[in-house]
Amino acid sequence: MATEKNRTPEASEMPVEEKLRILFELQQIDSKIDEIKTLRGELPLEVQDLEDEVAGLETRIANLKADVEEQNEQVAQKKLEIKNSQGLIAKYEEQQKNVRNNREYDSLSKEIEFQTLEIELCEKRIKEFTQQAKDKKELIQQAETLHSERSGDLQNKKTELENIVQETQKEENDLLQKSEAYQELIEPRLLSAYKRIRGNARNGLAVVTVKRDACGGCFNKIPPQRQLDIRVRRKVIVCEYCGRILVDDAFSDEAEG
Repeated sequence: MATEKNRTPEASEMPVEEKLRILFELQQIDSKIDEIKTLRGELPLEVQDLEDEVAGLETRIANLKADVEEQNEQVAQKKLEIKNSQGLIAKYEEQQKNVRNNREYDSLSKEIEFQTLEIELCEKRIKEFTQQAKDKKELIQQAETLHSERSGDLQNKKTELENIVQETQKEENDLLQKSEAYQELIEPRLLSAYKRIRGNARNGLAVVTVKRDACGGCFNKIPPQRQLDIRVRRKVIVCEYCGRILVDDAFSDEAEG
């Protein structure tokens, strides 16, 4: 391909009519590329959104399962503490049988009471952890159901997108190559203006024809003298309302012919 350095003089020396013709044909090619992208519509974004949602659900499910596992471990720990407390109570009760005075008996009674309270507290915590685990399991079930639904949606959207891409990829690649080839023929300053106008236009039209005395982009009326200037094709003229490059409608007929 020609570099900017060696293409610029050739492009700048090209007759204005030829520059306009190339711009018009480039616009036709780029518009066809736009049509292909429109055919795909919002599918690429929908696929990306679904992929993000599925990944988010997988993370949520993993976190919830980790919480349930931790709560189950807490329950096991509290059960172990209850067993230890029960062992101590049995030990203290056995010791009470051999005390020498009331003070030793009362001291052991306090230890038994303390361990009994510890057991009650552990049982309370076990109920709390068990309920929390139950609630988390319900959330996991809901998240897994939603994950299954969204995964199905994602697969369908991916299949739909892949089918469209397969049908249009070759055409799009051919058009992209043509677009690049035409861009090589346009001087950098004019090409930059074309891209800027095209980027700002909602429908991607930077070059439009004059139809029924009006701009083909914004549909505002073009004065007769300006229409004459456009028809003679001696300079690049832009619409004073929308800034699009205006060309003679005869270009359309020539392209069809």
